Amino acid sequence: MARLLWQDPARMGFGVRRFRLGPARERLESAGEAFTAGFNAVVTGGTGRIDDLHEELRGFAYEGAGMACATLDVLTFTGGRRLRELLSGQGVRYPHLIHMGAGRAYARMRLRPMWGIRSVHPLLRWLAHDGFGFHQGFFSSDRTVGRQRTAGLMDRTRRAIFDQGLGRMLWFHECAGVGDVVLRVAEFPPGRRADLWSGVGLAATYIGGASTADLERLASAAAEDGFRAHLAQGCAFACASRLISAVVPEHTLAAAPVLCGAEADEAAGWTGSALVALGHNAHSGDHYQAWRAGIRKAWARRDRDS
Repeated sequence: MARLLWQDPARMGFGVRRFRLGPARERLESAGEAFTAGFNAVVTGGTGRIDDLHEELRGFAYEGAGMACATLDVLTFTGGRRLRELLSGQGVRYPHLIHMGAGRAYARMRLRPMWGIRSVHPLLRWLAHDGFGFHQGFFSSDRTVGRQRTAGLMDRTRRAIFDQGLGRMLWFHECAGVGDVVLRVAEFPPGRRADLWSGVGLAATYIGGASTADLERLASAAAEDGFRAHLAQGCAFACASRLISAVVPEHTLAAAPVLCGAEADEAAGWTGSALVALGHNAHSGDHYQAWRAGIRKAWARRDRDS
């Protein structure tokens, strides 16, 4: 099975994908290479090798590992055993990325996220729809970006999270070129742009690739479009993901004050406070959307008081 599932890192190259090329290409392609390394490590039985990667790239490797575990769980009818073991074991510091990776597995298998998998995190499991959107945009960009199609049979909540993942992908698609990202988002209908902006903020903060001046232009563009809070929400989400992993790169520390108007630890704290406010039984798509809204409210209070 390992030979059948093994992924060629060359498939992630921007030239092959016909993505825009720019100064950030090496940084962004390295994330794709780490993702593939994490996927292949799982399917070949070498998961331990993931932690040999550069610490800034391990999150992407665990995203790939999450995709591999979900793929194997579906194909072998284990009900999510490998994914749960990864989340509770070696990948415990990367829950957000692992759930996104699970969504990419479903996209690749042409299934709806979380089919056949039980007992993963009741709220973070919705991030599988983010990963689903990212994967569809990355490997079917003509359809998903060019023709702005989404997957069928999705309700409003799932489509919103799908678009957050697609927004993350646009940062890669436009090679972190802020002007190009802004123009690309503007091509989408207004009803989809809020979630795209949240994904852009997440990617710009987590992977980086843009200067402080470019990030300031990004924040201004989001404000002009009416979705400044969504950009900040994505940034806060990325800060939380980085802090949980205990690896917070300089580009994340630099992005937080520009996109969130707060330091990374404060922005990450908004995500925790908003989650606590939901109570102990948060599990539904509506709860996930309320979580995101709570983060935006925390940013709005901070922005109003500053």
